[in-house]
Amino acid sequence: MIRGNVRVFAVTRALTSGAVAACLTLSGCGAETGSTASQHDAGGQDTSGDGSASALKVPTTYAFASQLKPGASSVAYSGQVMRHVLVDRLTATIGGLTADIDGGKVAYKAGEVQALLTFYHDHDTTTSGDLAHGLATTPAPSQKTWKALGSAKLADKAAGKDPVGQHKDWDKAGVVGWPGNPSPDALLRGWYAELDALVVARVAGTIPTGADGKPLAKVQLNAKGHDVQQLIQKFLGGALAFSQGADDYLDDDLDGKGILSPHSGPGGDGAAYTALEHQWDEGFGYFGAARDYGDYSDEELAGKGGDPQRQKGHFDSDGDGALDLTSEANFGHAVNCSKRDAGAKGKADIDLSGDTWRAFLRGRARIAATPIGAMPAASAAALRQDRDEAIGAWERCIAATIVHYLNKALADVEKAKSGGWSHADASKNWSELKGFSLSLQFSRLAKLSGAAFVELHQRIGDAPLLAGAKPEEIAKANADLLAARAQVMAAYAFPAALAGDDKGAGGW
Repeated sequence: MIRGNVRVFAVTRALTSGAVAACLTLSGCGAETGSTASQHDAGGQDTSGDGSASALKVPTTYAFASQLKPGASSVAYSGQVMRHVLVDRLTATIGGLTADIDGGKVAYKAGEVQALLTFYHDHDTTTSGDLAHGLATTPAPSQKTWKALGSAKLADKAAGKDPVGQHKDWDKAGVVGWPGNPSPDALLRGWYAELDALVVARVAGTIPTGADGKPLAKVQLNAKGHDVQQLIQKFLGGALAFSQGADDYLDDDLDGKGILSPHSGPGGDGAAYTALEHQWDEGFGYFGAARDYGDYSDEELAGKGGDPQRQKGHFDSDGDGALDLTSEANFGHAVNCSKRDAGAKGKADIDLSGDTWRAFLRGRARIAATPIGAMPAASAAALRQDRDEAIGAWERCIAATIVHYLNKALADVEKAKSGGWSHADASKNWSELKGFSLSLQFSRLAKLSGAAFVELHQRIGDAPLLAGAKPEEIAKANADLLAARAQVMAAYAFPAALAGDDKGAGGW
């Protein structure tokens, strides 16, 4: 199916502070890679029924004409794309700090790095709109400045900050699975502050030593075994993208919101879309797929083969010589979803990205095929099923990635026992595991929730096993990670062949 979200973008960014950072993939600096090649064809007819006499026709790309303005598109979700770019630039900025410091380029003072990161978190287009966002693609993006993308920021859509839609008041309830249960916004800002302190110390010549006895090579690593860059990026994937998609735009727990929005007229002043169309599009936008996601192969998304022009996760599909970030680039979970399918090749028949893509396309086609007015009951029920399948498959992508990093963590535990353990590797792998696993709580429909979710995080713990651990500590860490893996595998009914062995080898 669709395996084309690898978006390996060569990027450099320079901000007013002079910091320059490079990030290899839009899905994340240091993100995992996979391999595979199967394409997803989402076109055809839907036989599930939509309350009409004829079968629903589903296109192969995410393109839908307006019923309100002849000749116009009814698809719009630029704010979601801008937030993906903000996350990418924030992550890339962190990734460039070590080179800036160690190369003597920037001697950061207290508060400067925190301000650098909150530039993205609290982005203000009114004051920074003319600045280049710095995301480099081939060909170059058609939107070169922040204001060309819009006026979005991260802060107002992180769980707890959007005034309506969430199933919990996250500012009060706090994040389950992190010590102290801070709010999502407080947790993110706490990591920004921690990174600021690590940078100031490194500028002063203080570089912590890892548990492997080596100086920590990157400033985003701490002695506890946290990779702050990975924690920030993966947590934003859940507390921002998945939260907004699953718990807001595609939810149905509030009248007039999400998929209960009206389809009776323009969704805004002069809009070419209805409120329902726009809600669905915005949910799709947070998934991060390009509008021709189905044309990518797994190998291309993983950067391991296929069309070289698509291996970077973006492609000039319309051939106009510019890369439209709002339609021709892949971000976030859409990329990781395809990587998991790539990693399953030859082991099990699974198509998580294709399942997600087809459900999103089918639901949007159903809305587009419904005449302006009240949604017929049969169509509304079918749309709810489309939503269940889209969000369910998206959640399974996250769960599959949790299994992937549980195996990475198991391999690190084995290295702590037999040799070859690396503080940097263990920190990165555990932090990606933790960030992804925190994400599941942001959907009220999640399969792993409540006491089971708490148990999962008790097993994952608050930091990875470090070198020098006692034999009994190693045994417990191994047992806990195996139990966590079995818990996730069972909850999502994943094929047993994708689990791996007791040392984390052979599976996802």
